[in-house]
Amino acid sequence: MKSFIELIFKKEGFSLDSLAYVFCSDLYLLKINREFLRHDFYTDIITFDLSDLNSPVLGEIYISIDRVKENANALGFSYQEELCRVIFHGALHLCGYGDKKKTEITVMRKKEEQYLRLFKKQLIT
Repeated sequence: MKSFIELIFKKEGFSLDSLAYVFCSDLYLLKINREFLRHDFYTDIITFDLSDLNSPVLGEIYISIDRVKENANALGFSYQEELCRVIFHGALHLCGYGDKKKTEITVMRKKEEQYLRLFKKQLIT
């Protein structure tokens, strides 16, 4: 997974300095969401870009395992596939992809699918 995430940054034209993934509960991520983003709702992921301008990517990505499990069940995906999608989603945020507008969401989903297919292909070979 680590080398694949590095590949995502390389394919997207970014240098990676350091990236930390923190896997946590809904309650822990809700606390972060309230404290740092002033949002009072559950989410599956929060990404913090800690990079300096024109420097390699430095970031922290917080993922709620509770939310990933629930979303996987609701969407009909395996837990492992949904977890990979969310992991790649966070990396894509740090590559500049957004998900607030409909057009951004469409692009983000296409990129997630692209990297999920590539990751699965690499697992097979």
